[in-house]
Parts: sequence; C-alpha cells; structure tokens
Amino acid sequence: MQKIYLFIKPPKNYFLNFILEMSDALNILKNSVKKIKNFKIKKVKNRSAKKIAGHIAIAGNPNVGKSTVFNALTGLNQHTGNWPGKTVECTEGEYTYSEKLFKITDIPGTYSLMSNSQEEEIARDYICFSKPDAVIVVLDATCLERNLNLALQILEITQNVVICVNLIDEAKKKKIYIDLDELSMQLGGVLVVHTNARKKFGIQNLMKEVENVATKKKKTFYIKNENYPEIFKDAISKISETIKEFIPKHLSSRWIAEKILENDESIKNSIQKNIDYDIFKNKKINDTIKSEQKKLLENGFDNKKIREILVNNIIEKSEKIYNLCVHIENKNYDKKDRMIDNLLTSKLTGIPIMLALLTLIFWITLVGANYPSQLISNALFWVQDRLTELCIGINCPWWIHGVLVEGVYRTLAWVVSVMLPPMAIFFPLFTFLEDTGYLPRVAFNLDNAFRKCGAHGKQALTTCMGFGCNACGVIGCRIIDSPREKLIAILTNNFVPCNGRLPQFKMAKNHLNSSIN
Repeated sequence: MQKIYLFIKPPKNYFLNFILEMSDALNILKNSVKKIKNFKIKKVKNRSAKKIAGHIAIAGNPNVGKSTVFNALTGLNQHTGNWPGKTVECTEGEYTYSEKLFKITDIPGTYSLMSNSQEEEIARDYICFSKPDAVIVVLDATCLERNLNLALQILEITQNVVICVNLIDEAKKKKIYIDLDELSMQLGGVLVVHTNARKKFGIQNLMKEVENVATKKKKTFYIKNENYPEIFKDAISKISETIKEFIPKHLSSRWIAEKILENDESIKNSIQKNIDYDIFKNKKINDTIKSEQKKLLENGFDNKKIREILVNNIIEKSEKIYNLCVHIENKNYDKKDRMIDNLLTSKLTGIPIMLALLTLIFWITLVGANYPSQLISNALFWVQDRLTELCIGINCPWWIHGVLVEGVYRTLAWVVSVMLPPMAIFFPLFTFLEDTGYLPRVAFNLDNAFRKCGAHGKQALTTCMGFGCNACGVIGCRIIDSPREKLIAILTNNFVPCNGRLPQFKMAKNHLNSSIN
C-alpha cells in the first residue's frame, strides 16, 4: 500500500506563520554562511611554465585518426568517434619534446579547402592566418589517393608541413605498401613519417620532424601546380607578382591569386578580415585582376571553368603520386567490402536492410529500457519516501519539503529513471553502427528521399541522431553547408521523437486507451 504523507497547512494566520518559517530558514542560512565565510578560491597556476616553442596544427580528412594522433601527443582524452559534426571546433593541447613546449591545435576534419562547408573554412583560415609553425597533415595509409587531395592543397598554402601516414598497421594487413621516400620526393621534399597512433608507434619520430620544421632546422617548399593552360598560368603569375608585396610572407601569393581568379568570396572576406592592408582597394591590384579576368573570360575561362581546372589538377596529381608511391600486392583486397557495399546500398536490398536494422535498434531500446527504468525508479522513489520521513521527523516546514523533495528531487528522479536507460542503450548501438561504417550507407540510402523533400541528404544522419537526443541532432546540423537547408534540418529535427519523448508518448497512449475503455 502506498504511503501518503499529509502536511497540514494552518488555516488561520497563514501569512504570520509563513514569515516565522522564513525567519527560521534565514537563521539557518546565516549560520551556514558563517562557517564558510573564510573559504577562499585559489587561482590555479598555469601548467605551461615553459615558453611555447611553436604552434602546431593537425589537419586531415575525417576518419584518418587525426584526433587519435592529437590524443597520443597531448594526452588529452578527446573522443575519437565520428558522429555528425565531429571536431568542428578547434581543440588545443600541449606537448613537450626535447625540453621544448609545443602548442597543438586539432582543426576540423575536412576533405578539401575549397570552402564548401563551415569546417573547410575554419580549417583553411586557421592554416592561412593563424601562422602555425608547422602543420601535421594526417593521411590514411589504406586510402592514400583520396587523402592526398587535401595534402596538396595545404602544400600550396604553406611550406611548413609534415606528412603523417597513419594506420600503417591496417595497410600492412591489406598488403598495401607505400614508398615513403618517393612520396616525400613527389610532394616537393616534404618530411614524411609513418605512424600507428593507437599504439603510439612513430609518434616520437613525428615530433622530431615537427620540431625540425617548426624551428626551421629543415626547410620545405611550396608546391607549384604547373599543369595549367598557359593563359591561366600567365594570369596567376601576373596577379601573384602584383599582390606579393602586400601579402604576409607566410602565405603563398600564387595560391591567393588562384582563389581570386576562382572568385572565391569566402577567401576574399577572410583576407580582408585577417590582413591589415585591404588589397582589393588598391587600384593597381584591381586593374590587374579585372584585366586578367577579362582575358580569361574572352577565352572561355569563366568561374566554373577555372574551378574545374583547379580541382582536376589536384585530382590528376593525386592519382599520379599514388600510382608512383603505392604498391598493392592483392588487387582484390577490397572485394569483400565492395560486395557488402552493393548489398547495403542497392535499391533492392539497401532500404529493407536499413529499415530492419533501425527497427531492431528501436525495439531493443524501448523494450530493453523498461526493466532498468523500473529498477531505477523503485530505488529513487524509495529514497524519496525516506526523505519525506526525515522531513516529518525533524518538523521541516512544508514548503521546504515541497520545493526540495517533491520539486527538485522528484523531478530529477523522473528524468533519470525515464531518460537514462533508453539513452544508455541507444547510443552504444548507434555508435556501433557508426564504427562499422553503416551510418554513411544510411545517409546514402535516404539522400534521394530527403532531397525530394527539399532538405539536404546529410540531414539523414542528424535525424538518426535525433532519435537518441534532439539536442545532439540539432548540433549535428552544422555539418550541412547551405544555411537554408541547415535551418530546415534544425527546425524539423525538433519533431523527431527522441528517447526522452517516447516514454511520454507511451504514457499518453495508455492514458488515452484507459479513457476510451
């Protein structure tokens, strides 16, 4: 039988009794303040007693172990998962090598620096304008060709680069062999180090080369892309020479000239914000730019054509370097992966498998959460009964009991017992799908449907995340490029029934059924 505790409120002189109870409470608070008035907050001294010898940036594609390299260097426990929106902010840490302190920044994972998304702009602006003493570009040894696209773009911007070929153990399992010396030569003499960041293999060699670059003991060079049409090369050279004296020495004037001819508004805005001198207000520079753009346009080189030239050049160069540096013993090493991809993404089997897996996860979450939820609820409300008995025993004012026990504690107990078990079950299962690489296949399967609704295909991932927690789903919307589609994703994600709402829907359904019956 449920216990009922009745706090009798005085029918008369209510206001007077309330004032007396408030006076007692204030006296208790006053005595408590006296006990802690001598408490002082001490400032924590900065652990970085040494002078910072250099600022290091870590760049790379998503899923190449970039955050794992960062953790191996700094010792910070940064999560290395890959849910939507991972590593959009820059994370900083410190690392000591040869009694020198280096500040390391983990910049967003991105596939290029073409400013197609928020993370690409953040990564590009940090490399261009934050003046890092060295940039570690992390490459995946198992898919080097795709990763080289970003490395080549970074090498156009800065000459202070160290290439880290990570996941070398996975490459050996697949019998993929990389000629690191040839890779270094093809990239213009840049320093190349192979690592297995999970086991901290090669980390010391990596930091040795980083120190050499950061302290100018070894010199690297910009990569010049010469595989352009002559008229385009001439335009780049003329603009580059014109702006060279106004561009900071750590930036490549040729790369800036390319972006100006491409008419990249994002890089123009970044230049105006981060460089003291506004080069676009200089008459000579403007005249040169307009003159070269007019020549190019007369020869059929519009903005779209120029962008295609830049992109194709990087892709062709990546393919050439890959063919020269990588040897694969077993040409069919990815045959099994391709078969699984065909099964999971085909029109015939992809959608049914996806629906079956998601239905299974939701069923396990909803049904499996009932048992731990009931146990937690019984335990927490047993504690509430004891707290109520304690309040009665010490003659605690009814309003204090109402606020602390029936208000704060009961609400907390309901939230914990209802929301914690589903989240504790759903998110590990969701993470398992991510770690196995299935979530990108889900996004691929749903891309066409979302686009027909006027939304972005990437919203498929944020919607799936929203079933676990709407807050995570909304935060994940930042991976969407278009501001309009990002806003659509944020607004519609609020209607996804997350784990916190599902029990409420179930209670409402039961209440409705009982009312009808």
